Amino acid sequence: MADSSFDIVSKIDRQEVDNALGQTAREISTRFDFKGTGATIEWQGTEAIEISASADDRATAVLDVFKDKLIKRQQSLKILDASEPRASGQQSKIGIVLKEGISSEDAKKISKLIRDEGPKGVKAQIQGDELRVSSKKRDDLQAVQALVKGQDYEFAVQFTNYR
Repeated sequence: MADSSFDIVSKIDRQEVDNALGQTAREISTRFDFKGTGATIEWQGTEAIEISASADDRATAVLDVFKDKLIKRQQSLKILDASEPRASGQQSKIGIVLKEGISSEDAKKISKLIRDEGPKGVKAQIQGDELRVSSKKRDDLQAVQALVKGQDYEFAVQFTNYR
């Protein structure tokens, strides 16, 4: 019997992030507490989002609304790398970078965790910015998924290509 496998990845669903951004933009244009603050949220290229408002607390409030919209769309907040509010002329701005992919050192940490604490006979291979886990037993793969989900990493973790 051939080995069963799955991939551990850290990917961003751009459509869901874009939908959350659009919902946030609509909400801040209609909410009373954002009237007259010049609050906006928009894409800066494909990997970054910028929030601007007239005050630090209003910019932070826009970020909170955006986080709520992401959570409702089942997106992990670990994909966001938000800066502190900074003054830019009359505006206060927050830059957000979207994090995607698993770095090689993080992949090594996961691989070591699987070797040390996972079931025997499970192999983990680093392939670029993802990790392929394979085993003869599907039950072992499910145990590895539970083990990885139980850890608190600084990046979002998804499981794909389960076969």
